[in-house]
Amino acid sequence: MTEVDTIVIGAGAVGLACAAELARRGHETYVLDAARVIGTGTSSRNSEVIHAGLYYPTNSLRHLMCTTGRRKLYDYLSAHQVPHKRTGKLIVATGEGEVARLETLLAQGRHNAVEGLRMLSAAEATALEPNLRCAAALLSEETGLIDSHSYMTSLRHELEDHGGAVLLDAPVLGTRILPDGRFRVKVGGREPYDITARHLVNSAGLYAHRLATGMEQYDTDLLPAFTLAKGNYFNCQAPPAFSRLIYPVPVIGGLGVHVTLDLAGQMRFGPDVEWLGHNDPDKIDYRVDAARSDAFYEAVRTYWPALPDGAIVPAYSGCRPKLSGPGEPAADFRIDGPTLHGHAGLVHLFGIESPGLTSSLAIADYVANQIDA
Repeated sequence: MTEVDTIVIGAGAVGLACAAELARRGHETYVLDAARVIGTGTSSRNSEVIHAGLYYPTNSLRHLMCTTGRRKLYDYLSAHQVPHKRTGKLIVATGEGEVARLETLLAQGRHNAVEGLRMLSAAEATALEPNLRCAAALLSEETGLIDSHSYMTSLRHELEDHGGAVLLDAPVLGTRILPDGRFRVKVGGREPYDITARHLVNSAGLYAHRLATGMEQYDTDLLPAFTLAKGNYFNCQAPPAFSRLIYPVPVIGGLGVHVTLDLAGQMRFGPDVEWLGHNDPDKIDYRVDAARSDAFYEAVRTYWPALPDGAIVPAYSGCRPKLSGPGEPAADFRIDGPTLHGHAGLVHLFGIESPGLTSSLAIADYVANQIDA
C-alpha cells in the first residue's frame, strides 16, 4: 500500500494544470493515466484554439474559466516559451439573416468583458481577409493558437520540479472512499497496486463519468447526464487562404465547421458534430469517414467559395464529453466538489470540453481552492 497526499486521475491539459497548481501549493501530487504518453485524449484531438470567451452565458463556469484562463494562459505561454500565436479570428455572417446573430454574440462578449471585439462590414472583413465572402463579421482579436503538446509538457515539468510525478501505463481499476475520508485507488498495469490519498481529483475526461460511477461509497444520483459527440477534421491541401481563424455563426452542439490553422499556417477544417448515440468511450471510432467531406465543402464554401475541388482530405477526429444532448443548449462545466457531495478533498470534473484547454489554468485554481478549503 502506497500513501500520498494528492492524486489527479488524467494526464490531459486540465489534469496536468491541476496537478502543477496543487504541487505549487505544497501538495505531494501524483498524476495517474492509463496511456503511455501524456495528453492522448481530448487534449490532443481538438483545434488547439485559445478562445476569447464570448460565446458563453455570463457568469457561467465556461465564461469565467475561459476569460480568466485565457489571460493566465497567454502569460504562462510567454513566460515558459511555449509556442503560440495570437492570430485573431473572424466570426462571419454568410447572409443578411445572420447579421443579427453576430450582434447578439457581440453583446454577449461585451457582457463577458471580452477584450478586442469589433463588428466589421463586409468590406472591412474582406480588407483583412481578401478570400473571404460574408455579409458582416465579428472580429475577436484575443483568439489564438497553442501548441498543446508543448504546453502539457511544460506543465509536467513544472509538476516534477515541485516534487510530483506523472505515472503512465497506470489504468485506474477502481476507487473507494474510506471511512476516514481518504481515497483508495486500485491501479492496474504490469504490476498492479493500491494507492491511498487524502485528496483526489477526477480529471479523466471521457472516462470521468465512468470513474465516478464506479466509486464505492459515492452517491451516483449526483452524477450529471452524459453523452458523446464526435468532431471530425479535414486537412486542406490548397495553399493557405487566410491568416486568421474563420468561424461561422455557432450551431447547436458546437461552433460550426471553421477554418483553423496550425502554427505553420497550414489550414484545416472542422470540427463537425457527430452525435454517437452512446456514452462508452471504449467504442469511439476515431477514423474519419471521407464521405463527410461533402458536408465540409458545402459548409466552407458559404464563406470561402473558391475552395477547390479535391482540396480536403481526412485528418483526425476528437470526442467531446457532453452534458447536453442533440437539440439542447450547451451545458455548463461541472466541477463537483465537497459542497455538492460532502466528501472533503474530492473534486470531479465533468463535461470539460471546449473551451477546456483555454480554461485549464483557471480550472486548476478553482480545483486547488476547493482542495485547500
